[in-house]
Amino acid sequence: MDIHLNQLSMVFDNTTAVQEMTTTIKDGELVSLLGPSGCGKSTTLMLLSGLYKPTSGSIHFGDQDVTKLDAEKRGIGMVFQSYALYPHLSVLKNIMFPLRMKKVPKKEAEARAKEMAELVQIGHLLDRKPGQLSGGQQQRVAIARALVKKPNVLLLDEPLSNLDARLRLEMREEIRRIQQEIGITAIFVTHDQEEALSISDRVMLMKDGIIQQESAPQNMYKKPENEFVASFLGNPPINLMTLTKTHESTVYRLADSKEIIQLPALPPEDMETVRLGIRAEDLFHTTENPLFQGEIIHIETIGRDTLIRMQVGSITVRALVDPEQQLQIGDAYSLGVRPGNVHYFHSESGKRLPLQMRGGNWHAKTNVEEHA
Repeated sequence: MDIHLNQLSMVFDNTTAVQEMTTTIKDGELVSLLGPSGCGKSTTLMLLSGLYKPTSGSIHFGDQDVTKLDAEKRGIGMVFQSYALYPHLSVLKNIMFPLRMKKVPKKEAEARAKEMAELVQIGHLLDRKPGQLSGGQQQRVAIARALVKKPNVLLLDEPLSNLDARLRLEMREEIRRIQQEIGITAIFVTHDQEEALSISDRVMLMKDGIIQQESAPQNMYKKPENEFVASFLGNPPINLMTLTKTHESTVYRLADSKEIIQLPALPPEDMETVRLGIRAEDLFHTTENPLFQGEIIHIETIGRDTLIRMQVGSITVRALVDPEQQLQIGDAYSLGVRPGNVHYFHSESGKRLPLQMRGGNWHAKTNVEEHA
C-alpha cells in the first residue's frame, strides 16, 4: 500500500513544524525520516499515525483519505522510543494486548502472539516480565506487539535510542530483516545517520520542516543536493571552505588566505565566490602536485581508521590517511583528492552547483603574487 502526502503542513502556535510536504512512500519500502532535533521528523510520524491532525494538506493510505481518521482506524502499528510495555504483564500478554482490545478470541490471539514472538526471536521468553528482559529483548517485544494486529504500516519513532552501541547495531539489522520478511511498509524516525543509511530503501533528510533531499542512501551521500545535506551526512564531517576567484578563470583562492587552488573540476564560470566540499575519505597523501599543503595539528586513530587534521592557511582540513604511516603532530604534509570527488555549493543559497571538467591534475600553489 502506497502512502501519499500532499502539501502536508503542521503549525503549532507560530511555529511551522512541517511545511507543505509532498511525497510518496511506496508499498513495502522502509523509509527513514532523518534530521536534527526540531526538524519535523517526529511530527511527520505523528501525522501519519493520526495522533496529530494536520493544519493543512492530506494523507492517503492507498486510495483512502485518512487525513481526519483517528489513529485506531488507520491500520498502523507503532513502536515508541520508550517501548511502553506493561510491567505487570508477561511477554506473551504484552504482545496479545492489542488483540484483546479488538476482542479477538483468546485462542487465536495467543496463536498470533506466539507467531510474532517467533518472528522477532523471543519465543523462549514468553513467560517473563519486561523487567526481566534486556533492552534489546524489550524492543523485540514492542515490535511483536506492533505487528501482531497485522497493520498496513509500521511506524518506528527513534526505536533504538535507549540501546547501547552493540545492541543498536543488532536491532537495526533485525528491524530490517523483520520488515523485509513480512513485506510491510515502514517509516523509521532517527537522528542517527548511520542507522538511516544502513537499513533504508530511501532516506528523507529534513530541516526546518522541509525535506531537503529524498533518495537512496548512497546517492544522497555521494550527490548531496545542498550544503546542509553534505554537512549533515558523513563522519568525519565533510571539509567545507569558501573559494574566491582570482583574475584567472580556473584559479581560486581560499577565502581569507593566500592559498591558491587550481582545480580540474570547476564551478560555473560566473561564480565569483563558491563553497567547496571534499570528504575526508576522498583525500590522500601525495607529494606530486598536491591540492593542500600544511601542518598536521591533530592525529586520531579509531579502529582501522587514522584521521588527521591539517592546518592549511586559515582553514583546517580533515583527511582519513593510511594507518601504516608514521605521523606526528607538527609534520609538514600534503594531500591530493580523488578526481571528480568534489562538491560545489552556491555561497548564498547552498544549492549544489554543476561541475565543469577540464584536463590536468589537482594542484595547489602558495605564491599568490603570480595570480594577483
